[in-house]
Amino acid sequence: MSFLNSDKQIKMIQQGVEEIIPIDELKQKLDNSRKENKPLVIKLGCDPSRPDLHIGHAVVLRKLRQFQDLGHQAVLVIGDFTAMIGDPSGRNKTRPQLTLEEAKKNAESYIEQAKIILDIKSLKICNNSDWLNSMNFSNVVELTSKYTVARMMERDDFEKRFKAEVSITIHEFLYPLAQAMDSVHLKADIELGGTDQKFNLLVGRDIQREYGQDPQVILTLPLMEGTDGKEKMSKSYDNHIGITDSPDEMYGKTLSIPDNMIEKYFLLAANYDKKKMGEIKKRLSDKKVNPRDVKRELARKIVEIYYSLDHAKRAEGNFDKIFIKKDIPEDIPKIKLDEDTLIVDILISNELVKSKSEARRLIDQGAVKINDEKCIDRDHIIRKDDSLIIKVGKRRFLKII
Repeated sequence: MSFLNSDKQIKMIQQGVEEIIPIDELKQKLDNSRKENKPLVIKLGCDPSRPDLHIGHAVVLRKLRQFQDLGHQAVLVIGDFTAMIGDPSGRNKTRPQLTLEEAKKNAESYIEQAKIILDIKSLKICNNSDWLNSMNFSNVVELTSKYTVARMMERDDFEKRFKAEVSITIHEFLYPLAQAMDSVHLKADIELGGTDQKFNLLVGRDIQREYGQDPQVILTLPLMEGTDGKEKMSKSYDNHIGITDSPDEMYGKTLSIPDNMIEKYFLLAANYDKKKMGEIKKRLSDKKVNPRDVKRELARKIVEIYYSLDHAKRAEGNFDKIFIKKDIPEDIPKIKLDEDTLIVDILISNELVKSKSEARRLIDQGAVKINDEKCIDRDHIIRKDDSLIIKVGKRRFLKII
């Protein structure tokens, strides 16, 4: 394997990164890697607390892919064990714990979606339960003796909770130590994470030193705000763009972001380089340019990343038909009913919703329309000989023929 020189690699690695700690150690590791013709071990840990990935998760996944493209060994650590503890990062109360079975089930979905971004052939995937489960109590005592309560309380989340007299359980102190043991087990050279993971990543450096290893360099990446431009992107806030959303959903959701988020989305979600970002900033500062036109480019690019340019063009065409021409897309799915069927069952069986509860909620909210008329009856029956169009939300359609 032939590696680029360290300066060229660092220039690429720095793009979109919030912090590199410390950058001189990164250069040294890259120089040694090139000299010895040996790839660095790049670690990314993920706790599969939720099975669905969005483009905010993709920011750090694409950085991991960049290291793969540079010839290094990417390691995706599935935190099935640490998910049973619950990461306290950014939490004002104890996070609900998952069972090992729940974590493993979510992990399957996580990996399947991560394949969209990562080179699965060269990716090393491992579960941290493989080594953390084998630790006995004396091992845990030894580990905890290497870090102080005072250092742990430097963590902003813990300090705030302590002052507010919100309980902090001992097992939460174990989370960053368990994550650090992942780095020790893997002999990680670099660990990636969001800015909210900085404390955990730094603990990894300290614990590696305690176990006689060279400490990992840490790279933190910005957290993406959701489509509301306020809260961190999250499915629970209903402000996410899922990486498995349909092209139409992806395009429409991107156009809904506030104008002040356009630059950040181009940098983090569309992965534009410094030169392209300069062009975007110039266009946005030009009063003759409508920000919506720039946003349309962003929406096309995001759809192209996860699907293709053709999908992006079709999504844009469908959006214009629905929201500008107030028309119906040509390529909507069509079905023929074999028998009279409840509207709720039709929505579920054709994947317009994910559950009966979601179907009922959308009907109650007036978000389900039949031939452009709101359906307000949960028990509404579609007759098998009916010919009509069902619309769910703004972008989901189904034609009954």
